[in-house]
Amino acid sequence: MIKVLFVCLGNICRSPLAEAIFRKMVEEKGLTNKISCDSCGTADWHIGQTSDSRTLANAAQNGMKIRHLGRQLAEEDFSSFDFILAMDESNYDDILDLKDQIGADHDRIFKMREFESGSPAPDVPDPYFGGKDGFQRVFDILWRCNQHFLDYLVKEHQLQHV
Repeated sequence: MIKVLFVCLGNICRSPLAEAIFRKMVEEKGLTNKISCDSCGTADWHIGQTSDSRTLANAAQNGMKIRHLGRQLAEEDFSSFDFILAMDESNYDDILDLKDQIGADHDRIFKMREFESGSPAPDVPDPYFGGKDGFQRVFDILWRCNQHFLDYLVKEHQLQHV
C-alpha cells in the first residue's frame, strides 16, 4: 500500500481538499487497495476541528465531501507515509525541519506544485484570507497537481488501473 500525506499550515483548507481530490481520483481509477492518503498541518491551531466552511462548500460544489478532522504533522508520519506533499515553501521547510530534528530517513518529500507541469508558481496559495474565488482557484490547482501525481505513482509503481 502506497501512503500519501498532504500537508498545509492549519489542515483546514488546502491539505484536506487535496486529500479529498486525490481520494476521489484513486477511487475512480480503482486503486483504493493500492493507494491511501491523509492530510495534516504543520501548526497545531485546528487539531480536531472540521475543515473551513468555505473549503467544505467548495468541495461540495465540485462533487466531493471532506470527512476529515484537523491534525498536526507528527514524528510517526515520516515512517507511516511513503510520500509527503507540502502545499507551499513554508510548509516544506517546516517538514524538513521536523525531519532533521527527529533524524527521520525520508526522501520523498515534495512541494505539491512540483507535479504541475509548467507551473511558474512554487506554492499552492492559501485561500484562507481571500474570497470564494480563491478556493476554486486552489481546487483547480490541486486537481491538476493530483492528476499528475497519480500518473507519476501509477508509472513509478507500475500500478494497474481497474
